[in-house]
Amino acid sequence: MKTDANPSQQVIDNALKLLAIVVLLAWCFAILRPFIMLIAWGAIIATALYPVALMIAGKTRLSEGKASSLLSLIGVILLLIPLVALSTGIYTSASELFTGLQDGTLVFPKPKPNIQELPVIGDKLYAMMTLAATNLEGAFAKYGDELRQLSSSAASVVGSLAGGLLQFIIATIIAGAFMNHAAACKTGLMRLVDRMTQGAGQSLVELSTATVRGVVQGVIGVAAIQSVLAAIGLVVAGVPAAGIWALGVLLIAIVQLPPILALLPAIIYLFSVGTTTTATLFLVWCILVSGSDAVLKPMLLSRGSHVPTLVILLGALGGMAMSGIIGLFVGSVVLSLGYQLLSSWLSHNSTEESQ
Repeated sequence: MKTDANPSQQVIDNALKLLAIVVLLAWCFAILRPFIMLIAWGAIIATALYPVALMIAGKTRLSEGKASSLLSLIGVILLLIPLVALSTGIYTSASELFTGLQDGTLVFPKPKPNIQELPVIGDKLYAMMTLAATNLEGAFAKYGDELRQLSSSAASVVGSLAGGLLQFIIATIIAGAFMNHAAACKTGLMRLVDRMTQGAGQSLVELSTATVRGVVQGVIGVAAIQSVLAAIGLVVAGVPAAGIWALGVLLIAIVQLPPILALLPAIIYLFSVGTTTTATLFLVWCILVSGSDAVLKPMLLSRGSHVPTLVILLGALGGMAMSGIIGLFVGSVVLSLGYQLLSSWLSHNSTEESQ
């Protein structure tokens, strides 16, 4: 009887231990769930920027921890600038619009006749802009519902943008903490992967690091460069809300679509209210910015792992659908990492079978 009871007792004990571990892990996951995306983005930023922190430490004689903190602080400041500018710009623009409507001093420029040549929307857009330029009150009365819907959509986009910038700031602070403890994080990750893969921890961690840096440099880095170039052209051409259009370029480029798609409204605006020379030069600049990835991607993506465009596209769209703007960045990197690890595992199995 005792011999029969002991195995049963061991099964019950093991089941209770397993249940306790599962409950604890589920509880920890529920606590960390709101922060998972921020932690993931912070880890990605830390992986991409750690070589920069090492370079700063080497040139300034600072410790790696201080160099990492300095780099994180610079990132936070750079992110605070557009957040403050966005908040100030919204307040200023709203105040000027409200004051202009009250005083009757708000004036819309009269559109050029050639705007009617635009396909599908040309005639309607010209009629609406002409009415706004000649009879502002009549335009608000006629297009009130459309303007309210547009204002609601714009407020939603701006709110999402401000929230995204705030999340980026928090993720940058988390990245600084990761970089401060880079050696411990790498050692712990290698031990975990070693335990799961029977000794392949170092190779898989190195592959993951190369993939993350390659995607950040070759996809997000290229998109950021194109966004900055687009912003320069928008500011020089005098297009209103240049920051919004530049953000559109960044998002479109990460999704692996031509950035000129985000600049089409600005191009139409310049051709309708600006001089032909300015609009033409801006159009040429937009074409150059949109095509610059053909030069930039081979320069930056070649430093890391090559990932199919479809994988990056699906990761970006899926991440954005799941977690908004920050998911756009995290999704493309995480899915690319999963693709590279799966490819490595499949090729490793194929090698073992051939032997």
